[in-house]
Amino acid sequence: MSTDGPGPAPKDEPSGVDLARVALRAAREAARARGDVAQQRKQARRGGLRSGARADGRDPMALGSAINRLITERGWETPAAVGGVMGRWPEIVGEDLAKHCVPQRYDEDERVLVVQCDSTAWATQLRHLAPALVARLNEDLGHGTVRLIKVLNPGGPPRRYGPLRAPGSTGPGDTYG
Repeated sequence: MSTDGPGPAPKDEPSGVDLARVALRAAREAARARGDVAQQRKQARRGGLRSGARADGRDPMALGSAINRLITERGWETPAAVGGVMGRWPEIVGEDLAKHCVPQRYDEDERVLVVQCDSTAWATQLRHLAPALVARLNEDLGHGTVRLIKVLNPGGPPRRYGPLRAPGSTGPGDTYG
C-alpha cells in the first residue's frame, strides 16, 4: 500500500464540513456583535431606548423636559417665571427690604404682584420703590408681565376680646394709612 494516494483523513484533523461549521458560527457571532453595537449607536443617536419603532409621546423623557412640556401645554409660563422671581426676591429687592416685605401672590389676569410688609414704614418704602421694582421685574420676565405692585397692610397681633377692649377696636398695633 502506498501512502501517496487519497485515503481516509486522520481522525485528529477536522473535516471540511466541520471547518465550515466553525467558520459559520464565528461569522454569526461577529455579525451579532456588530449588530448589537450598531443598535446601541442608533439608540444613543435617538436619545436612548424608545417604546416602539418610531418616537412618540409615550417615550421616556428627562424630568426637566417633562416639566417644561407641562408648563407650555398648560400655559403656565408667566406664573412659573413669576414664581422664580419670588424665589429670588432678596436678590431683586435687596436683603434689607426682603426681610420686611414678602411677595404673597401674583394675579395673572390683572398682572399685579401682591406684597405683604411687616410695618407701615417698610410699606411706605416699598411704595416709593415700586416703579423701579416693576421695571426691574419686567426686565426679567418680559415687558408688561407686572403692571403694579400692591402693598398689603401689615398683619397685627390677633384680636383679643375682653373687659378692657372697646367694641370694634383693633387694639394696639401698627397704624396703616
